[in-house]
Amino acid sequence: MRASALVGLLLLSGAASAAGAAECPGNPDALGTSRVLVIDPSEHNRLGTMQYRETLPLDDHEVVLTFDDGPLPPYTNRVLETLAAECVKATYFLIGHNARAYPEMVRQIHAAGHTIGSHSQNHPLSFQRMPVAKAQQEIDDGIASIAAALGDPAELAPFFRIPGLLRADGVEKYLASRQLMTWSADFPADDWRHISAAEVMKRALTRLEAKGRGVLLLHDMQPATVMMLPALLHELKRRNYRIVQVVPATATLAKTETTPDQWVMSGSHEQMPAQDAPRFTPDTDAAAALPAQPAPGPSTSGIAQPTGPKVPLPRPALRPRSAPAHAEIPLPPPARWPDNIGPPSGVIGAPSGSGHDMKPPGSPDKRAMARARPPVPKTPAARTLRASDDGAGAQWPRLP
Repeated sequence: MRASALVGLLLLSGAASAAGAAECPGNPDALGTSRVLVIDPSEHNRLGTMQYRETLPLDDHEVVLTFDDGPLPPYTNRVLETLAAECVKATYFLIGHNARAYPEMVRQIHAAGHTIGSHSQNHPLSFQRMPVAKAQQEIDDGIASIAAALGDPAELAPFFRIPGLLRADGVEKYLASRQLMTWSADFPADDWRHISAAEVMKRALTRLEAKGRGVLLLHDMQPATVMMLPALLHELKRRNYRIVQVVPATATLAKTETTPDQWVMSGSHEQMPAQDAPRFTPDTDAAAALPAQPAPGPSTSGIAQPTGPKVPLPRPALRPRSAPAHAEIPLPPPARWPDNIGPPSGVIGAPSGSGHDMKPPGSPDKRAMARARPPVPKTPAARTLRASDDGAGAQWPRLP
């Protein structure tokens, strides 16, 4: 991070809760950010009790907000606005592909003072089984894309969250070799599932109350998250929770002093109910823990189709009808050739038993016949085929 940004974070860390809501312009009752926690990824390379033993050294009623899968307008925009209104800082885990598509939005997240980590290049839900070399490419390409959007690789925190939390030993070893901290979470809100905004908020608060503190996993490209976030922040304030921002230690920003026991949840709080607990474990294949998801994009985020609503097309008939349906006008008997075209009388028949219609030599093709027909009369009476017509100039009835 740039020196000016680091100085600002350091001052905020020293001011602690005094620099929170009381200094939020235009919102004296804002939730605010109580403090900045500075950590050294080389000392603690994996965190989040959903999968690992250690988690962030938070005090009781402290929460770290994290947002995955962005940036994606307009949802990321609304999340940024909501956080700004409450002077709340969060950690974003961005997808490289989305960062390349919306680089200006990546810079907006950084300009708002949030921490930015990476979440792979294309969000493949196969990290637990793909070759390590392919995982390395996903990790490296994602970091490169986000760094390019930021304009300075130093602005990107060495934090990485595996897509779908589908961990693998080889992937975690590679991340550690690059001094990248692997982030899981302490509890999710299930906002990627097909549930309402109210249910997302309920699950977030229920699981937070069960833990008492921790890292909350959200997605800034999910409409339900956008809708419930203002109410969630208000409820966190009402329940006396405090927001903590996490940043990496650097040569000019010392880590926050902690003790080893602070990195392990004490278990003093009620355990999460079994029906609500995530099914992630460090030693089992996590592929079955999350339902398969399509890659993030408009079709999975509630954005209308770019080409407008779909118009259903009629189902094609499988075979011609042998009889008219109820209330339909019956088809007329075969008409004679139009005037001055083809044979002067009758309809050309096929030789007995041939199974084919015959066309006399020199007769016109169907295009010529169509051009020769006079236009269909506009009045209903004129469109009716009379039994006395001999076929010359006769018109087909218009079907309803």
